Amino acid sequence: MAAESRLNSPNTQPENAPQSLQNYPVPLSPPPPLISKNVELNRALTASSKSSLFSLSRKDVLFEDEWLIAVNKPNGIYCETILSSVQILLNTDQVKLQELHLSNRLDRDTSGVILITKSHKVAAKLVKAFTNHMVKKTYLASCVGTFPKWKNMIIKSGHGRSKHGAWRVYAYSDVGRVLPGGSFVRDMETSFDVLSVNGKSCSQESDANHEEEEKIVAEEKSEVVGSCCSDERDEVVVRAHPRSGRTHQIRLHCQYLGIPIIGDVKYEGVYEWKDRTYEGHELHAETLSFEHPITGQSVFIQAPLPLWASQALAQAQLSSLDV
Repeated sequence: MAAESRLNSPNTQPENAPQSLQNYPVPLSPPPPLISKNVELNRALTASSKSSLFSLSRKDVLFEDEWLIAVNKPNGIYCETILSSVQILLNTDQVKLQELHLSNRLDRDTSGVILITKSHKVAAKLVKAFTNHMVKKTYLASCVGTFPKWKNMIIKSGHGRSKHGAWRVYAYSDVGRVLPGGSFVRDMETSFDVLSVNGKSCSQESDANHEEEEKIVAEEKSEVVGSCCSDERDEVVVRAHPRSGRTHQIRLHCQYLGIPIIGDVKYEGVYEWKDRTYEGHELHAETLSFEHPITGQSVFIQAPLPLWASQALAQAQLSSLDV
């Protein structure tokens, strides 16, 4: 039976209380560290320069038919650049730019599957599919943090912008409450599988004990789960299955679980690790699967692994053979 730990904290919000900073929901995750501002600015400038010179080729296409095209987005490239590059790749006579729509978005430094529709009609159908959680996604993330005591994890929390505009984790019990900017705390849920720790495979043990999947409902500060600032930190590779589609969802949940993604300085990920400085975070949109909005057939799209992911998985596989 799955073990579920709910960490309760009192909800002191009066039913009809006037909104002030004192009675807005309090974020559970910390604000971005000071170093992140300059690092993010430099990365944005680099990405802008890189994106201005970027173009797609046919080898970047993962799937294409009359209605859809999926491409492999490299890290350090903006989604808008991908969209304009697809128009050039398809040729303007074949499809109009205003008919192209991004079905999913990836952060600047996240690589992997980007799905684009070729008409307004198909775009509307896929928006509905994403909204109704009918599209399945998997991501790979390389993290450095506290050794996880779990192999499989489902975490539920709230999600929203704090008074300074940063995305933060909120208590699950705060879902629906108003935030300083006028938006609301929304629910956020992710399932994680640990693939390796310090290069040693965990996947076989993980699959065998999947019925022991742990569940966490976030209600208190992330220190109760694990500290990101432990003196002894471990390298952890996870596969994430987002069950909702919130901005920075996987990055926030990794931070909350004490395993921030390498290079993700905004969410406490290491900027320098083992004599290397990271110019972006190591997060990869691995697969996308859904029912085709026109044909009704099952579609499965998989992006090739970036170097860091292929090396990490190869090392884990080798370690499993030595057992």
